[in-house]
Amino acid sequence: MLHTRARLLPLLGFIVAAACSRPETPSAQARQVNMSPGDVAPAARGLSTLTDSLSTSADRARIRGAESAPVWLVEISDFQCPFCKQWHDESFAKIDQEYVKTGKVRMAYLNFPLTRIHKNAQVAAEAAMCAGVQGKFWELHNSLFQSQPRWAESKTPIVVFDSLARAAGVELKAWDRCMTAHSTAKLIEADRDRSSKAGVESTPTFFVGDRALAGAFPVDTFRVAIEQALAKLKEQAAAKPNPAPR
Repeated sequence: MLHTRARLLPLLGFIVAAACSRPETPSAQARQVNMSPGDVAPAARGLSTLTDSLSTSADRARIRGAESAPVWLVEISDFQCPFCKQWHDESFAKIDQEYVKTGKVRMAYLNFPLTRIHKNAQVAAEAAMCAGVQGKFWELHNSLFQSQPRWAESKTPIVVFDSLARAAGVELKAWDRCMTAHSTAKLIEADRDRSSKAGVESTPTFFVGDRALAGAFPVDTFRVAIEQALAKLKEQAAAKPNPAPR
């Protein structure tokens, strides 16, 4: 795991704070990352290229906020990562209240389970995505992080996930079929591949507009990044020439 803290860097910099990483990943200061926000930026229809109806439903369910929101915030995360939980507990609700619900930011979640160090991360991701098939992704997203100490090292995490799904109002028979068949596994693998190709090696990692943030930064860091992204868009709009009158 990485235990580093960095100050804000210029736009397009790759900024690293406390995060979970693969065992083979070098230190945050040493590794070179070639990352482009366009590599993981979501399309209006969703994040995945998978087109079957189940994947499409799960894909759309992990996007929240108004379609007209000018700035995207993409969270690349692992439900078993303690630093992902830290960010969720300390920052998620504030960002959601201040920016997502006010129509300024549209947020999406990409799965990046670090299965070599987090044995239950994959099944947790499947639990959330199978709930997403029924439009309940964010309910499981919240409860999985909140209950992480209950299931992280459990030999039978599905027992906890079943109770969380039930509490979220998920139709359990359909959810259980989805879990048993691993119906969302390909979608999760596509998330991981897409993130890896973009240079992501640790969780949580975020894209805020055209800035990459790697780690559980405090909420003020995200406020600065979002406000800068909004200001940049405003400047770009103001710089555009007015169409000539007909």
